[in-house]
This record gives sequence, C-alpha cells and structure tokens, in this order.
Amino acid sequence: MRLLMNVLWFILGGWISGTAWILAGLLLAITIVGLPWTPAAFRIAGFTYFPFGKVVVERDGGATSVLLNILWLLLAGWWLALHHLVLAAALAVTIIGIPFAWQHVKLAILSLTPVGKGVVEA
Repeated sequence: MRLLMNVLWFILGGWISGTAWILAGLLLAITIVGLPWTPAAFRIAGFTYFPFGKVVVERDGGATSVLLNILWLLLAGWWLALHHLVLAAALAVTIIGIPFAWQHVKLAILSLTPVGKGVVEA
C-alpha cells in the first residue's frame, strides 16, 4: 500500500514539490550564507518525493539549530509552509485526496523548522 501511495503521490504532483526543494537546496548551496540550510533542504526533498511510510524525528536540538530555524522561518519557511497548506486545502476537498493533504500538512510543519530534523522509515 505504501508503494502505491508513494507512486500516486509522485505522479500527481509530489515531484513538483520535491523538485522545488532540490532547487532551493541548490540555490542555498550556491551562496556561502545558505550552506547551513542546504542539507536540510535536500533531506526534505527526499521526503517530499516519497513521504508515505516515513516519519520526521528530532536529530539534534542545539542552539545552532534553533538560531538557524528562526532565520529560516523568517526568510523562507513561512512561504513554503503556505505553499503546502494551499495544496493541502485543495486536496482535502475530495475523499481520495485526504491522505495526500495530510502529507502536505506534515510538510508544511516541517517547512517551518527543518534544521535539526531527520527522516526515518516508519
């Protein structure tokens, strides 16, 4: 079931959000200032491509992660969260889209504070 949901997710638009996260990671990597956020962006891109059967866990919650998350939230996080919430609202209109909407809600929450988070198999 997890494979089917991941394939449907990818075909029906998950690839768009995942590619956006990869592009964000590449843009961050180009700038020296954005390097601390690059690994988090690539980690979330992988999660965005195939989210079913995976969960987000706290990895390290040091002071550096808190500072980077605050800057991320102010500069880019709320835009990405808004993107995922709009998609979630559109998908939640149909019964078939509810599982996909829930994944977008999880991604919206993750978009707010991605540094210090990890993605593991459920």
